[in-house]
Amino acid sequence: MWLKTIATSPISGIALFVLFIALLLRFSINFPTSHSKRLFSSEELSLFNGTDQGLPILLGILGSVFDVTKGKSHYGSGGGYNHFAGRDASRAFVSGNFTGDGLTDSLRNLSSTEVKSVVDWRDFYIRSYTYVGKLVGRYYDSQGNPTKYLKGVEAKAARGAQLLEKQKIEEAKQPSCSSRWSQDEGGQVWCDVGYPRLIQRPIEMALTGKVSKRCACFEESQLGQSGLEVYEGCDYHANRCKA
Repeated sequence: MWLKTIATSPISGIALFVLFIALLLRFSINFPTSHSKRLFSSEELSLFNGTDQGLPILLGILGSVFDVTKGKSHYGSGGGYNHFAGRDASRAFVSGNFTGDGLTDSLRNLSSTEVKSVVDWRDFYIRSYTYVGKLVGRYYDSQGNPTKYLKGVEAKAARGAQLLEKQKIEEAKQPSCSSRWSQDEGGQVWCDVGYPRLIQRPIEMALTGKVSKRCACFEESQLGQSGLEVYEGCDYHANRCKA
């Protein structure tokens, strides 16, 4: 219903368009101009993988190259993040696949939230390390200009942020259950006011392409709503259920 309201309200549509543009600008980073013309090939970048003590350690993410030498205990030879050094392995920042085909700069088939996470990682390196240039290839052309692929990634990340904000607003309207887990008792959910019910998260489907549910608290007068699922083995009017 809320999606229908948004779609049919011109004011809401304008507001969402403005929000999207703001998010797109947020994900389109302006880098320091002093290094804007320094370009690396994949072969050149591979030399800075931490094996040569006389060279700095560099890594790429979304085609942006950073000097991470100050973190050589992590990025240097034998370090836990050495697999990122000397290459652009953007996908691995969210996939956790640090071997073979996982160490790639392709974000193909990733969800908008996953793409947003990669952009967030790029922001982390901008804040924490020294930006030194661009990697020619998927994200920057031979003149150092952003490619359509990079612009598409940034737009997808902005859409992901927009959907996450929508989800946050919508879910704030219906309070979430309290929960805890212990090895002895397993998982439990409860409501101090109302009754715990499982409900689908429609925006999560748009974000990840997967069906997802959450536990929310509903008052007696709301229990007749469609789409509310009682926890298996839990009484209809119980305010605490095993999960």
